[in-house]
Amino acid sequence: MSNVFGREGTALRERVGSLSQVVRLDSFVEAEGPARGARRLRIVNGSGMEVELHPDRALDIGQVTLDGIPIAWISPTEITAPEAFEPEGAGWLRTFGGGLLATCGLDTFGPAGDDAGQTLGLHGRIGAQKARVIRAEANDREVVVKAVTRQGAVFGENLTLQRTISAEVGTSSFLLEDTVTNESFAEQPHMILYHINLGWPLLSENTVVDIPSRETVARDAEGEKGIDAWQKGAEPTPGFAEQVFRHTIGDEPSARVRVTNPDLGLALVVEFSGLELPWLFQWKMVGQGHYALGIEPTNTANVFGRSSAREAGELTSIPAGQSVSYSVRFTLQRTSEPNSVCDEGSSV
Repeated sequence: MSNVFGREGTALRERVGSLSQVVRLDSFVEAEGPARGARRLRIVNGSGMEVELHPDRALDIGQVTLDGIPIAWISPTEITAPEAFEPEGAGWLRTFGGGLLATCGLDTFGPAGDDAGQTLGLHGRIGAQKARVIRAEANDREVVVKAVTRQGAVFGENLTLQRTISAEVGTSSFLLEDTVTNESFAEQPHMILYHINLGWPLLSENTVVDIPSRETVARDAEGEKGIDAWQKGAEPTPGFAEQVFRHTIGDEPSARVRVTNPDLGLALVVEFSGLELPWLFQWKMVGQGHYALGIEPTNTANVFGRSSAREAGELTSIPAGQSVSYSVRFTLQRTSEPNSVCDEGSSV
């Protein structure tokens, strides 16, 4: 049995009538507002961390808190039921609720456009598809949810996303493991981007961003304006236009991105393999009411859409019947004192 708030084994069991007092997996169906009718799960793992999951949005991650402090940005749309999704053009923005993770893909991301006879919307369809939950369990070692989401069409793609999210009891860390499988009988384009969205209070004017980048380039002229300040947060700025930077991670097998707020005494570490996700796009959006930082590991170097990726020779694909896998670990770290960051995830 894991350590929970300084107790384990008999010392823990004799203090609770049920383990669910401190470790559980809550399940809800939204009753009101734009998410009405959608499923929501919440991981409580005895560390002070809580993680909300959305099975009706490909098991994407909603709000995450540590000791009650929210980590993720939530947009003006909030996290909606998938029925509201608008797949054409930039309609994705109408239901982009933020949350810690909005998965983009599985066969495109970037702006809307046409490619190989298909009309593709902004950032793809997978994040608006309903998952089938095949495992949901909380025990004295871990809380784990496993689900399968399908993106398919008659005469089109047939891709599945098998996703497992697990949190070891007593630690402020959780692991996302994905396997994307091409279940069709033809090779299929494959683009995936993990749109991780951080908000206030983790994001502030004193926030520091550390990305192990071999090369950093701006997406466009707006990005060039902020290329020298990509490592820094900023105050909400009237009229701010989004800035996007591409970081080359390369073949680093264990890349660690750290976002730290020294005033808050809190940091988030995102770990992944550059062998799986060799690039990372950073979205800096410090406007009024749109105050967010995006950390976006990806398998594709091109953020201008599938047609652009194809023309540049940067489009990847999955052969018929084959799979590719990815893993991303999220660790919330309480800092020991202001202006310092622990090297290890919290275990309390």
